[in-house]
Amino acid sequence: MTLRIDVPGGLHAPPPALEPPPCVVVVFGATGDLTRRKLVPALYNLASCGHLPPHFALLGCARRPWSADEFRARLREGVSEFSRTGIRDPAWDALAPALDFVSGDFADPATYTLLRERLAALDAAHGTAGNRLFYLAVPPDEFRAILTGLHAAGLIVPPDAPAFSRVIVEKPFGRSLVTAHELNTLVGSVLDESQTFRIDHYLGKETVQNIMVFRFANSMFEPLWNRKYVDHVQITAAETVGVGTRGRFYESTGVLRDIVQNHLLEVLTLCAMEPPNSGHADDVRGEKLKVLQALRQPWSDTVPLDVVLGQYDGYRAEPDVAVDSRTPTFAAMRVFVDNWRWQGVPFYLRAGKRMKKRVTEVSFHMQPIPLSLFGDGNLCEHVEPNVLTLRIQPEEGIQLSFSSKLPGHDFTVAPVVMDMKYVESFGGEPPEAYERLLLDAMRGDATLFSRRDAVETSWSWIQPILDYCEANPAALPTYGADSWGPAAADRLVQHDRRQWRNP
Repeated sequence: MTLRIDVPGGLHAPPPALEPPPCVVVVFGATGDLTRRKLVPALYNLASCGHLPPHFALLGCARRPWSADEFRARLREGVSEFSRTGIRDPAWDALAPALDFVSGDFADPATYTLLRERLAALDAAHGTAGNRLFYLAVPPDEFRAILTGLHAAGLIVPPDAPAFSRVIVEKPFGRSLVTAHELNTLVGSVLDESQTFRIDHYLGKETVQNIMVFRFANSMFEPLWNRKYVDHVQITAAETVGVGTRGRFYESTGVLRDIVQNHLLEVLTLCAMEPPNSGHADDVRGEKLKVLQALRQPWSDTVPLDVVLGQYDGYRAEPDVAVDSRTPTFAAMRVFVDNWRWQGVPFYLRAGKRMKKRVTEVSFHMQPIPLSLFGDGNLCEHVEPNVLTLRIQPEEGIQLSFSSKLPGHDFTVAPVVMDMKYVESFGGEPPEAYERLLLDAMRGDATLFSRRDAVETSWSWIQPILDYCEANPAALPTYGADSWGPAAADRLVQHDRRQWRNP
């Protein structure tokens, strides 16, 4: 498929990017894998593209007794290995002097005294004007010590202060409704909601953001986006990898908490939300909240009918996994949004590890045509319904299938596919999710971050499913690495006379 792309400078040129204000990004857990693989490569990519503010610094904080030079050397290795653009010496040499490190225990008040002193020095050296963006790249059980330490040291200022203090909180946001509420209460005791940025990297993906643009910037699609024209929706997040060395974490989480409660529900809200009054963060997040509030509540007699769980072959042999584990690595669900637009339209969610192909996508399956085309019922039975597919990863793009007459003397109909690929249309891979999310947090734009009420509403919806599964510990069906999950997942949709779209 060939697309015409309006280039900057044309009639539809994008507005110039909003430059973030001066700031210091402070990363707690700076020696961890997330910092090395994601955060610093993202900041390097932003710097090399000219998107970081001219007055910027990064201060790492962790328990390891590293020097600033050792910290820079380790980060350079991470950028070289994980940056989507590779590493160029001039770009790195320009960023490296802005990287610093503080070693200390998160529970020790002396750590925050040292942080305050180092931040003052960075303000003087780099002109960062007292603005702070704290990133908690640590497990949730570290949050209390860090937040209270920052508050006691005077490093969190009120939201109306001349300089800003913001905190990015990494998922998971609790592991149940109770723990999510406790975590939000803790965060709220130190921070205003406007200062709190709960990060879900799925929302930073270009293709996830494009769901809203595709819907609301194209008048030919939005009128079809409802129960009158959509038969059902499928959302799939499949991985080919297993849990690897994360067995201990996954045993306490499972696929329902790890993927469904946050990633898939976030994508569902973008697909089902009403048009917001504006692009302002709270207008967008308010519409997403309404979708979560409209989710049909699971009951003990409906969970067995609407939820299928599974476990991949070999999971129990993974490191730190119990030999009799009942932790699901696969889930398929039938979900309903009980509002005017979507009443009666099933949303089928599917997520799993060790599946046949790595793919995350949303597909809208349109209503079939009535059996009356030209009076030929046999012909209509072979006409496949239109399917609109939004590919989130990999091979990011948009695909539309429709029917066309085959050339020839007979009246024969066959499916045709139009396929837009981001790489072909825009000339390269889309930016990494953390690039956009870090940039937005520096700008103070919370549109792509989760709000407290939405987090707790999503947990309140999925909690009855978790409670049912824990109260009824049935044996989980297994599935092989060359499959799309257990056979029961196929029966879930076949019962409705539908089938999964398996790319």
